[in-house]
Amino acid sequence: MNQTRQFFDIDEKLLLLAEQTEQDIRPAFERIESNAFQNQQKVLAAFIRNRVGENCFTSSTGYGYNDIGREKLERVFADAMECEDALLRHNFMCGTHALTVALFGVLRPGDKMLCVTGMPYDTIQSVIGISKQAASGSLKDFGIAFEKVDLLPDGDVDLEETRNRLRLDASVRMVYIQRSRGYALRPSLTVEKIEEICKTVREVRPEVMIMVDNCYGEFVQLTEPCVHGADLMAGSLIKNPGGGIAATGGYIAGRADLVELCSYRLSTPGTGREVGCTLGHSREMYMGLFSAPHVVGEALKTAAFCAGLFSRLGYGVTPQPNEPRADIIQSVLLRNPESLIAFCQGIQSGSPVDSMALPEPWDMPGYDNKIIMASGSFTLGSSIELSADAPLREPYAVWMQGGLNYAAGKTGILIAAQRMLDKGLARMPCAGN
Repeated sequence: MNQTRQFFDIDEKLLLLAEQTEQDIRPAFERIESNAFQNQQKVLAAFIRNRVGENCFTSSTGYGYNDIGREKLERVFADAMECEDALLRHNFMCGTHALTVALFGVLRPGDKMLCVTGMPYDTIQSVIGISKQAASGSLKDFGIAFEKVDLLPDGDVDLEETRNRLRLDASVRMVYIQRSRGYALRPSLTVEKIEEICKTVREVRPEVMIMVDNCYGEFVQLTEPCVHGADLMAGSLIKNPGGGIAATGGYIAGRADLVELCSYRLSTPGTGREVGCTLGHSREMYMGLFSAPHVVGEALKTAAFCAGLFSRLGYGVTPQPNEPRADIIQSVLLRNPESLIAFCQGIQSGSPVDSMALPEPWDMPGYDNKIIMASGSFTLGSSIELSADAPLREPYAVWMQGGLNYAAGKTGILIAAQRMLDKGLARMPCAGN
């Protein structure tokens, strides 16, 4: 406590509140640590079964033919995800790119994509062709239709309406599930809920593909969506599965025939996954995957601490501090733009990189509102590292995620809270509360 005051000038009352918070969230920590231990064993077993060796880390150039490290890494990842096959490549530029390759890889003109988790994340709206921003080359431009099933008032998936849509519309080729909440306050989806959705789809239309946007959800629970009925899932390596070490990249994983189709979209029909040099990225991707279960656990602890501390400061939070989690994201309802900006600026000032920067809302490509983003990270835009972002719109909630280690993540949260206190935007609770 004394060192924290020495280095960061955190109010002693806030530090005491942090100690009380950690006592309250001990059940959440125990659950997180247990899951991390089991997921780490699963990943270690995948490395051992696939006989990873030093020769897997060599660099390839040009076409990248017969790159042993690339091929084995994809087998390790598929094994760890408990699915048939995977593409794991550094040339996926972001999670949205991986999702886009998957969508264009398996959908064809005349097909319809039905999202059963309401309106998908902002950047995917441009891919679909439903964003306010013009997006040439969208699914819509290629004759692929989109519909959504609105969520129920409590944020749950409307399974009955999903059944009705599938019964009445033979053009639905894919059911799309966004696991994480995006810029919404609905619950993120557990793998158990995803299994319930998959069973509902299979009862009505067993031939329909089920795809999951798995961003922020990897290694949070003990299994992944493909174990529970999903055909395909995709995500980013600068989120959970890159472990804070992979410098770029993404993945598509699931049914082998669908992954193969996606590989033709990633490269070209006929060459598919056989090409793609690694340029020296293999070692960091292997190391990132190996570290991912532990790092995800640290991020989850940071999220639980954030929920506990800010609920004690009187703010609405979702998930609740001891609530089981389906992703690494923590939402805090900050009520006004001033508090939202102050929180993000506090996170930035508590970051190891670019702590001197002062984030401000700006018009960011792919979004319809001004966005504020705090991310003082070793990898630009990495959201497995401590970060926070939000659109400047009602209800002025912030979405916080990441934390390579809990000690630094906790400190960053304390600095954000202190900044709000210093600006008179937050108040310490009364004694005894």
